[in-house]
Parts: sequence; structure tokens; C-alpha cells
Amino acid sequence: MTALERAARDRTPEIRLPAAGNVRVTLLDAFGLTCDGSSLSLPMSVQRLVAFVALHAHPVLRPYVAGSLWPDTTDERASANLRSVLWRLHRAGLRVIEATDQQLRLRADVAVGLREGEPVARRTLDDDRAGGLDLDPWLLSRDLLPDWYDDWALVERECFRQFRLRALDTLCDQLTRTGRLREALEAGLCSMAAEPLRESAHRALIRVHLADGNACEAIRQYRLCRRLLRERLGIEPSDRMKELIGAVTATETML
Repeated sequence: MTALERAARDRTPEIRLPAAGNVRVTLLDAFGLTCDGSSLSLPMSVQRLVAFVALHAHPVLRPYVAGSLWPDTTDERASANLRSVLWRLHRAGLRVIEATDQQLRLRADVAVGLREGEPVARRTLDDDRAGGLDLDPWLLSRDLLPDWYDDWALVERECFRQFRLRALDTLCDQLTRTGRLREALEAGLCSMAAEPLRESAHRALIRVHLADGNACEAIRQYRLCRRLLRERLGIEPSDRMKELIGAVTATETML
């Protein structure tokens, strides 16, 4: 450890965390780290490191971690920053990250909230017939670290956003086909709330209303979609949308 790192260490107040227990990392809505159900307060530098490593299910190389977390500095300085943050985390007595000379990875016994709904959501997308009917839409209703604006966080957030919205649309259609209309409506509303300009979410909701015999609600949903697309994007609904709503009304002028 260099003299500069030792000086920074000496100025840093000790983080007093439990030494053992059930540890859980939360990445949806906001970062959180809990031990035995108790929330732990961590400096932002430690939060960023834990979050970055937790987002990777496999070991990541130390230079990659350092360069991603400190992109605006030299490789040497970034590596020194990484060592300093790892020291602060380990000094707390909570071994969240396993570190070798080359790699970092989250301990296998640390739970990551982001991963709870992911396997079922992937089954939903892989099997369009009924792959994930037991998926709780609430698990896919929240954004990943919405208040973080690091480049790596922006990329991860958008990837997860696209994944969860496609899964919600597919789940809505699956539930509609199996007659579980209340749950289908919930999934569709979660998708639309996340992105009101996404036409596929509106189409999924219209199919729910039609399956439930609610032509009025289907037309209302179409009108909402059309108004949002016109006002926000200056475009009309797609032909696919118009064909769908055409099952309710014979002429477009009636809408």
C-alpha cells in the first residue's frame, strides 16, 4: 500500500458492520446491503464496487473493474482506488467480495435481489406458450439503480429494462391465453407504467380487455395509446394495432 493510500485510509472512518449473517444485496429501486435483515450504511465508493461485482454472475478481472469504476484516471490510479475500496470493505469484517490477485467475484452465499425473478422471466421469454406463469410481475416492475449515472450503470439499467419489459409483455399474453385475466392485467399495467410509449404493452392490455369481454376498455386503451404516440412522438399507431382494435369496431372513424 502506497503512502497516499495509507493517508486516505487513515482519514476514512471505520465502517462497523456485522461480521457474519445472511447478507443480501439489493439493486432494484436503490442500492441496499443488509445483514440478517438489518440495513447497512456504506460509503458510495463501496456501494459502487459491490454493485458492479454483484451484477456479474462470473468472476471479473481486477483491471476491468478498476477501469469501469474509475474511467477518468490512469490505470495505476484506478487500481490503487480499487485496492483502497477493497481494504475498506474487508476492514469492516463483512466478506462480501472474494478477491484474488487477478479477479473479483461476489461470495456465493450473498443473495442478489436482482436475480430472484430472472430465471423465471427467462423461461417466460424462452417458452412463449406458458414458460413463466408463476412469475410475480412485481419482481420486474422496478428499474436497476435508477439514480446512478455511471456509464456502466446506464448500460446495465437499459439492458435490464428491455429484458423486463419484454418479459412482462410475454407474461401478459401467456396469462391472457390461460384465462388468468386479473394477473394478466397486472403484468400489462406494470409494463405500460414502465414505458407508456411502448405500443406492445398497450396491445397486450387490449387483448386482456377483449378476452374479458370489455370492448369499452379495449377502445379506451387504444385511444390512450394513440394520443400518447401522437402527442409525444408525432406518429400514429401501427397497422398491427389498428388490426387488433378492428376486431371491436368496424370502421376507424368510430374510434
